[in-house]
Amino acid sequence: MSYFNGKISKGFFAIYSGRMVLRASGALMGLFLPIFLYELFDFNIKLVFIYYLVGYISYAFFIAWGVQYLNKIGLRRSLRISLIWGSLFYFVFYLIQKLSNNLEWTLDFSNKINILLLFTIIVLTLQRIMYWTPLHTDLAKFTDKKNRAKQLSLLEATSIAIGAVMPLLAGWILLYYNYDVLFFMAVIIYLIAFIPFMKLPRTREKFSWTYAQTWKKLFSPKRRNVVFAYIGDGAESVVGIIIWPIFIWELLNGDYFQVGMLSSLIVVVTVFLQLLVGKFADNKNKKNMLKYGSCFYAVGWVVKIFIATAFHIFIVSAYHNLAKIFTRVPFDALTYEKAADQGHYVDEYTVIHEIAIQIGKILMIIFALILVSFLSIEWTFILAAFASLTMNFLAKDNILDSVQNKTTL
Repeated sequence: MSYFNGKISKGFFAIYSGRMVLRASGALMGLFLPIFLYELFDFNIKLVFIYYLVGYISYAFFIAWGVQYLNKIGLRRSLRISLIWGSLFYFVFYLIQKLSNNLEWTLDFSNKINILLLFTIIVLTLQRIMYWTPLHTDLAKFTDKKNRAKQLSLLEATSIAIGAVMPLLAGWILLYYNYDVLFFMAVIIYLIAFIPFMKLPRTREKFSWTYAQTWKKLFSPKRRNVVFAYIGDGAESVVGIIIWPIFIWELLNGDYFQVGMLSSLIVVVTVFLQLLVGKFADNKNKKNMLKYGSCFYAVGWVVKIFIATAFHIFIVSAYHNLAKIFTRVPFDALTYEKAADQGHYVDEYTVIHEIAIQIGKILMIIFALILVSFLSIEWTFILAAFASLTMNFLAKDNILDSVQNKTTL
């Protein structure tokens, strides 16, 4: 506890514990879900993009409508209900895997697999609406300014540590069993998050904007910098979540275990540095850290274009993860500082954050769909490099820093 300055709220530890359980479930499948879809769609990368594109559009379109119902449900209860939707998401993929053993996937929309894939998008949209806004709102409330970067670094470092184990475990499972075992394990782990979320203190926040107001606020000129930053964040994440796993899987000739083992080795080397950066960031200029970190991070994406061997994957990814820490820690700390500064508008700010991220993801997939029509998928890393640089717009945003009450926003 000497890592922190003073006491840490019980709310943060409840969020931290629940988030890490969910991270374990996500890390088990995160690397391999795009690969599963890639194989299911007969190695058609464009269909994988379209699947994710529909999901991102659905969430972006419905979030401002859905969060208005969270006023009746409450943030704490919403987080718990989201666990049901999240576990159902993985369970439906378990059914898809079972069906794919007997049925061949086709573009025919009467196909049972297509119906279930559409259902996963609906379920995931509900999970995202009920999870992300309450999560970010609670993190802004339960982290404090003098410890925020350290607290977020603890979250990220633990996530990295979990990410060092789960891909290796997933690769081993796929080596000896199949995806159905992996999906079933993800369901069980996901539901365990009910335990810490039962200890979560109540947060009294009410979303006060209408659907039309939310979109109007999103495109307000005074929010241009912060929206551009989150669009870049969302765009860059698409390449890391969807394209990078498929790229290394193809490079390693479809060897699941080698993919999992390499991913685990890469993240092991960054855990302790993550905590050091968090302690450093609370005492230093976060905006300068973000500026230089994002530049080095963008260079990492460019270098990844030229990867040709497993050794290259390890070396370049290790460097890229280190650069990501110096980008992610100040970026996340600034995000929650700005959210916390909104007073009772913290959930409204969070919704703008979420919509902007989805816009970035949608734009990146559209550009990627165009790019892969002419070039191989690794050239999308150039797009990720540009997107990571736009995250610097968050450091230029000063208008929202000092907002303290509803009447001035």
